[in-house]
Amino acid sequence: MTDATPVSDRRNDLDWIRVGAFFLLILYHVGMFYVPWDWHVKSPHPIEWLEPVMQLTNPWRLTLLFLVSGAATRFMADKLSAGALAGQRLWRLLPPLVFAMFVIVPPQSYYEVVEQLGYAGGYVDFWPAYVTASGNWCQGDDCLITPTWNHMWFVAYLIFYTLVLAVLLWVARKPLVVLGDWLGRTLSGWRLLLLPIVWLAFCRIVLMPRFEITHAFGGDWYNHAMSFAAFLLGFLVAKSETFRAATIRLRWPALALAVGAWAAWATYAWIYRDGAAPPEALRQTMRVVYATDQWCAILAVLGFGARHLTRGGPALTYLTLAVFPFYIVHQTVIVVAAYHLSKLGLNQALEGALVIALTFAACFATYEIVRRVAVLRPLFGLKLAADGAAIRAAWRRRRPASPA
Repeated sequence: MTDATPVSDRRNDLDWIRVGAFFLLILYHVGMFYVPWDWHVKSPHPIEWLEPVMQLTNPWRLTLLFLVSGAATRFMADKLSAGALAGQRLWRLLPPLVFAMFVIVPPQSYYEVVEQLGYAGGYVDFWPAYVTASGNWCQGDDCLITPTWNHMWFVAYLIFYTLVLAVLLWVARKPLVVLGDWLGRTLSGWRLLLLPIVWLAFCRIVLMPRFEITHAFGGDWYNHAMSFAAFLLGFLVAKSETFRAATIRLRWPALALAVGAWAAWATYAWIYRDGAAPPEALRQTMRVVYATDQWCAILAVLGFGARHLTRGGPALTYLTLAVFPFYIVHQTVIVVAAYHLSKLGLNQALEGALVIALTFAACFATYEIVRRVAVLRPLFGLKLAADGAAIRAAWRRRRPASPA
């Protein structure tokens, strides 16, 4: 007996969640310019009160994206062999990763060394040194290693996780399906609330102190333990109607727990933001609180999405196709726009609004250009076939049938 939904190539709620999560990521990275935390370039006037605002999404946004990516991979895998899945994902993800590392990302590193190291050369001088890893851009023992993938680390990790999953499917596809059905039925009620928190708390208590998040792949074990687990969970339960129904039932308790955990964690992070050491018992307790916030926020998003974001249509089709090009270019636009706008002495609220507006405008412009130029489409993760037909088909599905 299977717990899978009978027919569907996609789930509209997960598509809306993916689009929303990437849009939140754009706002988050704009915030990184202003919050006092370290980043590639920084505002000369940091805003401390942004810290608890940033903490609203900081614990869970990327874990949610890996979960949704795992679910999307399930819908692909059910129609493909393990080898075809690996090949298709490599074709869609590897060219954008390589292209971004050598074309899209370098301006981020350029403005980073200009601002933080006082680099006086122009971009034309910088790029060859970036490509050949010969820049020797160091501040003490802290060196910028190039070429780098910066925000594209998510894509690199997603490629690796998909390849691992393809091997598992090749070796044991049926057991994985059975495991997914069992997991979908088992993760309900208190188990759906508690068990993921236990895993995330274990990762934060045991792994995080030993393996800080680096996004450098090797040795990034705390990040892998969270991200691959989320990716695999999304894959296993993507078609479980029982799991979906459980997220709907628990959406309000999960939201309440997430808000409470966020308030506790944000207060803790605010009190100790200057580096003072908290009591060890409090530190360990707050690691559990962080894990509670992390999972309960994800569960609430899944539940409210499954309950309310069920309609498709041309807007969703358009944004689903556009979101990967958005992701590829957004951080470079933010870094370049924020760096230059901060030199103009504008009101900070106006400056931030302009950074956001310019970023979204550049993202939409990039997608509109790229989707019309065949040679650019694979470099931004788009299929070679035109996507206009998909949008028109979505629009036709919305229109009522003509009367006979």
